[in-house]
Parts: sequence; structure tokens; C-alpha cells
Amino acid sequence: MMKKHFTFLYLLGSLTAVAQTNGGQIEQPLGFEEYDPVSTLKVSEHKLTRSKYPFIDIHNHQYSMSNQDLSKLVAEMDALNMGVMVNLSGRGWSQQWEEGTTTIKGMLDNVKKNYPKRFMVFTNPELKGVGSPGYGERAAKQVEEDVKAGAVGMKVYKSLGFSGIKDTDGKRVAVSDPRLDPIWAKCGELGIPVIIHTADPKSFWDPLDRYNERWLELKTHAGRKRGNNDPVPFDSLMKEQHAVFARHPKTKFINAHMGWYPNDLRKLDSLMTRFPNMYVEIGAVIAELGRQPRAAKQFFVKWQDKILFGKDSWVPSEYATYFRVLETEDEYFPYHKKYHAFWRMYGMGLPDEVLKKVYYKNAIKLIPAIDKSQFPE
Repeated sequence: MMKKHFTFLYLLGSLTAVAQTNGGQIEQPLGFEEYDPVSTLKVSEHKLTRSKYPFIDIHNHQYSMSNQDLSKLVAEMDALNMGVMVNLSGRGWSQQWEEGTTTIKGMLDNVKKNYPKRFMVFTNPELKGVGSPGYGERAAKQVEEDVKAGAVGMKVYKSLGFSGIKDTDGKRVAVSDPRLDPIWAKCGELGIPVIIHTADPKSFWDPLDRYNERWLELKTHAGRKRGNNDPVPFDSLMKEQHAVFARHPKTKFINAHMGWYPNDLRKLDSLMTRFPNMYVEIGAVIAELGRQPRAAKQFFVKWQDKILFGKDSWVPSEYATYFRVLETEDEYFPYHKKYHAFWRMYGMGLPDEVLKKVYYKNAIKLIPAIDKSQFPE
């Protein structure tokens, strides 16, 4: 069945269009990128622009929050029915202690002064200087100071594990590097969640050929292609991440992008069982859930206390796809980016109680600083 599916894609990519020219017919090549048929299917549609319940976006990035006018952002949030936005980029991209501290202090001050109930800010670990004397204790102290200042969690970018993060000897720092243990332990001690993004979709490591269903994305975004030596195989990065979860059972980890296993829910189910301290969020993977609505619904019902809403990139118009997949039972509707998903989507139609947990209840449990009065019981 799998082979037939990819054969279909290959044939689709070599379709031809027929054009009328001077009374004759000339066949013109039609590539996969250009093929975009309009569906003739007539089914019920519920094109949502607001969520049924107010929600908390646990995975957002606002790099200019320290000096931006938050009123425009709040207006856009209100239009979506977003109650709280969690900005994961508290320290920006800086790996300089003083610069990062200035950035997160500015963000926290801006939020506290203007919209203290609408925004939460996460800190980020300092990964520069791994291997230097006292690194672990210094990095853990940074987290503690940021939490005292108002940060309510920590976000780990995907750069950890890739070649860009090196130790003082110039070697790649693995996600499971024991020199980082003081950071994970400190987060557990402080009772703050750690949202961690490790690796990329498995298809980015696969050969770039007609069988790779992320072919269009890799063609249009060539820098996303990976290999077994760039820096290590996908499975190796995943094992590094899971080793951290196992070593720190008292720390709560939110596995970003459903741990890159939304296309293999049986595997993800086994990980949820294995690691009671692991949660997941759905940022950038709604397309995987929308093509398997029955299996996804079963997964959400089973793990309803461990799944959080997240989006990642701030493009307000794209939230509609998330609402539609989670809330409706619509059939065969398009995703908002063809290079992410050329397939059509189907709604899961989650029960209200599950929907409430995904939208806000689970996030409130993990982040007690969120004002619960903004949300229904």
C-alpha cells in the first residue's frame, strides 16, 4: 500500500496539461508544484476564525516583546479568542549573559506594565561555554535568577544537538550531555516546565527522491535537508532527548511538535507511557493529525491530560486550520501551506472536555502563574 501511494505521487508530478493553440492541441509538462486542482466535492464546511473556548498558545515566539506596543498583538489575540500567549524567546537568540538578561528583563517589564494577564515569558539556557569550569552551576543559576524575575518556564531551541552548539573543545554538544544536567535538575527543583525542541521531521534525513513526502518542502527550503552526518542520524538525536527525560523524572518536559512522532502515534504512545514526565504540544504538526482523524482522536482522548495547544510561528490566519481540525468533523479541506502538506485534512471533532484541556486546562496546571479567571471552569 505504501509503495502504491508514492507511485501515485510520482505519476502526479509528471502529469501533462493540454492547451489549445491555433485549433490544435499541444501537450505542456505540468509539474507537481503547479498541480493544484480545485476540489469538486460538496460537503459541509465550518471555516472557523475563532476557537470555541479561549486558549493558551504554549508555543509562540515574539523576539521584540521588550520594546513593542503589545496592544496590536492583544487585538490579534482577541480576534482568535487567545487568552494567553506564552513567549518562549525570553532571552532572544543571545548567548551572552548580560545581553540576554537585558532582553528578558525588558520583556518582563513590558508585560507587567501593560498586559500582565495576557503574556507569559520563558527563559532560555545559556549554551555557550559548555565544558568551561563551573558551567553547569552558572547556567543553572541563570535559570533561577530569570524565574525570580518572572519567567515561568524554559525553552530549549533545536540548535542543541545540532552542530552549531559546541563545547570548549569544539565538539558537538549532545542533547543528553551530562554537563547540562544541572540545568534540567534546577528546572525540576523550581517546578517550571521545560519545552524542548529536538531535531526536525524524520523525512529531512531521508533521500531527496520521489518517495520523500516532504520533497516539495526540501526543494523550496534546501537548507532543511539533513544527513546521517549532519550532525547525526534522526534516531540518535531522539535517543539523546529521551535519555534526558529518563535521567530527570522530577522535571516536566513539554516535547515540542509532538516529539516529531505525530505521524507515528503508536510510537508516541509508547513514549508517553515510558515517560510520565513528558507532555506534548501540537505546534506545526496539525497537518499530520488532520490526515488521520480517527487515530488522532483516540490518541487525544487517551492522553487528554498531557497534550497542549501550540502553534509556533505567529501567523494569525493559520490558526483557523488548527481550530477546524480540533473542533469540527469537516472532511477533505486544504492545509494552509502546500509545501508542508499536499494532502487534505479531516476534523477530529474532539469532545468539549478534551478540547478544554488541550486549549487551556493542561497549560494552567503546568504554569500556575496563569490567571485562571480568564477561562471557563
